Amino acid sequence: MPAPPLTAIHHRRLREVYRSAGWPCQDPLEVELLAAGLVERVRGPLGHETLRVTDAGIAVLAQTLQRNRARRDPHEQLVERVAREMTRGGRLAWRGLSLRARLPDIANADGTTMPGAWVMAMPDVFSIRHTTVEAYALPIVHEVKVRRADLLGDLRNPAKRAAYLDMSSECWYVLREGIAEPDEIPPECGVMVARGAALEVLRPAPRRPQRLPFGLWMALARATPVEGWRDEDCQGLLGWDGSREPG
Repeated sequence: MPAPPLTAIHHRRLREVYRSAGWPCQDPLEVELLAAGLVERVRGPLGHETLRVTDAGIAVLAQTLQRNRARRDPHEQLVERVAREMTRGGRLAWRGLSLRARLPDIANADGTTMPGAWVMAMPDVFSIRHTTVEAYALPIVHEVKVRRADLLGDLRNPAKRAAYLDMSSECWYVLREGIAEPDEIPPECGVMVARGAALEVLRPAPRRPQRLPFGLWMALARATPVEGWRDEDCQGLLGWDGSREPG
C-alpha cells in the first residue's frame, strides 16, 4: 500500500518527534509516518519503545525548512526595509513584537454591551516617535504582505485589524507591487506599495489620537528596537505626504 501524502500536520509531528525524546502517541498520524518510513520504532533496554526520525525523515524536514525560508525571505526583506525607513524618519521601530490589544465592545440585541476580548497581536513593524513627550509618540503599525493569498486571509480577519487599530494612531498595509489594488484594503488603513527601490504611498492612513497603555510601554522596554541609521541627514519620512506634521 502506498504511503499517504504528507500534510502540514505530518510535518509538524515530524518536527515534534525530532525535537523530543520520541515518546509514541500511537495515533493514526504516527501510523502514517511509520508507513512512510519517516520515523521508526526503537526498543530500549527495558523493553519500552520510542520513536526516531529516519534519514528519510531528516531529508523531508530539510526540504520543508528550505521551502519555508524561500517563502519568508521576500516578506522578511520588506519588513526589514520598512523598519529601516522608520528609523530614517527619526522613529524607534520594532519587528515581531507580541502586544496585548483589546477588541471593541460588542453591542447585544437586548441593549447591553459585552466588553471586547483581549488578544495578542504581532504587527510586522511597530514604531513610535523618538520623543520625550508621551502624547507625541504617534504609534504606527505596518503590516507587510508579499503574497495575495496571505493578504486575503488577513482581510477576512477583522479582529486582527481591530487589534492593530487599538494599539496605533495609524495602521498601514505595505504590499508587494501587483498583489492588490488600494480599494481592496479597508478605508481605516493606509496603503503603500513596494515599487522598485521606493515605498510609494497609494493612500494615507487616517490618523487617530492614541496614548500607549502602560502594558505596551513595558513590552517595548523588554524588546530591542531596530538599530537606527547613523547618518543624521537621512530623513526619509515613510508615510508622510507633505501635507501634515512628519510622522
